[in-house]
This record gives sequence, C-alpha cells and structure tokens, in this order.
Amino acid sequence: MAHEKNHDYHILPPSLWPLLGSLAGFIMLFGAVIYFHTESPWMLLIGFVGVLYVMFGWWAEVVHEGETGDHTPVVKIGLRYGFILFIMSEAMFFAAWFWSFFKHAMYPMGENSPRVDGVWPPAGIETFDPWHLPLINTLILLCSGAAATWAHHAIAHENNRKDMINGLALAVALGLIFTVFQAYEYTHAAFGFSGNIYGANFFMATGFHGFHVIVGTIFLFVCMLRGLKGHFTPESHVGFEAAAWYWHFVDVVWLFLFAAVYIWGG
Repeated sequence: MAHEKNHDYHILPPSLWPLLGSLAGFIMLFGAVIYFHTESPWMLLIGFVGVLYVMFGWWAEVVHEGETGDHTPVVKIGLRYGFILFIMSEAMFFAAWFWSFFKHAMYPMGENSPRVDGVWPPAGIETFDPWHLPLINTLILLCSGAAATWAHHAIAHENNRKDMINGLALAVALGLIFTVFQAYEYTHAAFGFSGNIYGANFFMATGFHGFHVIVGTIFLFVCMLRGLKGHFTPESHVGFEAAAWYWHFVDVVWLFLFAAVYIWGG
C-alpha cells in the first residue's frame, strides 16, 4: 500500500535512450564536419543510423505506454504542450530563412554600391513561374491537409476507423506526390545553390520545407499503420493529434513560402 499509485502522473523507469540519442547525435554532427573536410561519409552515416534507431526504439516505448494506459489526462496535457513548443521552435527555424530572404530582397548587395546598384533577384537569375508547378504543389499540399483533417475528425468525433485510415492513406499519397513534384522542379531550376544569395536562400528554405514534408509523410504513414493495428480511440489519440498539427504546420509554412519566395520574391 505504501507504493500504491495515487496520482495521474507517469513515472518513467530509468532509460538509456537519452544517453544513446545524445551520443548518436554527436557522432552524426562530428561525422558531418569530417564529411565536409574529407568527403568521407561513414561516420555521418553511422551517427544517422544511430539516431534513427533511437527514434524507433524510444517512440515505440511511448506508443506502448499510450496503449497500456500510462497516458493519463495529465500526461496527455504534457505531451501536447511539449509538441506545441516543438512546433514553435520549428517556426523560429523557418523565420531565419524568411528573414534572410526578405533582407536580401529589400536590401540587395551590389559590389560597387550596395544600396543603389543591387537588384533582386540577382542579374541572370531566371525564377520559377509561381502559377504553374508551384501552384499545383500548393493545391496538392492543401488537399493533403484536408484529408488529414477528415481522418482526424473521423476518429475523434465519429469513431470511424475506416474513414480515418482512408483519409490518412490519401494524405500520405498526396504528400508523396508533392515531394516528387518538388524534386522535379529542382531538376529544372535555372539557378544553383552556390554562387548567388537567391539560390542559397531558395534551396535552403524550400529544401528544408521539403524535408519536413518527408518527415510529416512518414509521421502520417506510421499513424495509418497504427490505425490498421487498432490503435487510437476518440478518447486517446495524442499521437495522431501531433501528426495532424505537424502536417498543418507544414501547410502553413508552404503558403508563406509560395507567397513570399515564389510570388513576391520572383
């Protein structure tokens, strides 16, 4: 009786995952530095595989906790707050690229007269027509977000697992199509990453967004697999909520990229 649980918190047992995650992240970062200097990718790849292993193992334990009743209402509040803070940090990450893009667009630097002779986009840069493939990609991503919302509404309000799985499958398929179209666009770019600030800003901003689309697509795919296994109920679907929030964040960032980089910046 002295050790009987009389609170809503989940006390975690000792775990090696934080230590392993820190070591794998350090090895990956150190390997990236070595790769930049020697072009040897092996330590970078070892660290990357280690990070993936920690992510899989640690999150598998979190899923198990959620399915065995450890995620009480109080724990769910903490998980939601934690994920909101994560999304806020991601917003600040993209704010840096927008800041750089707007700074160089409004104050382009020329060799002789930085404030007078500078032009944006730099001379010789042929930008993309925003009303062709970028517009199509915008519609694809918005439709994917709508499909994710449909899936979330199906499980949260109707307890309809079939519609949830169908909505997630559609969202994942549209996310994959977006990634393919983005790669196709990159192969037809009339400018490169190096040699001009426009190309550097364009590929860093849209490239990191593309990386987030890939991560979000995997996130939704994992939720679909969990749905097929019978996970998630109207009362307990925090993992799905997190995936939906992340996907809508990716949607909003793309709308800003489309308006700022493709339309205004072009």
